[in-house]
Amino acid sequence: MSFLYRNHVLKSSLRRITENIAPGDGVVVFSMSDVPLGFGVAAKSTQDCKKLDPNGIVVLHQADIGEYLGMEDEL
Repeated sequence: MSFLYRNHVLKSSLRRITENIAPGDGVVVFSMSDVPLGFGVAAKSTQDCKKLDPNGIVVLHQADIGEYLGMEDEL
């Protein structure tokens, strides 16, 4: 839910991650029910995420469905 408020994804919010992600890779963020929520940029590799403390940033927020839906009201 935090991601939809334009926040980065912290390790404490991470449930699953694809193997072999490198820092700077584009990633799609999904809910636990496999609904795409938005996209971002990997801040850490998959291997680094395993050693990261719970408050560490895993994905940098770029855009989410909340932004799209918010813009729909303006149209």
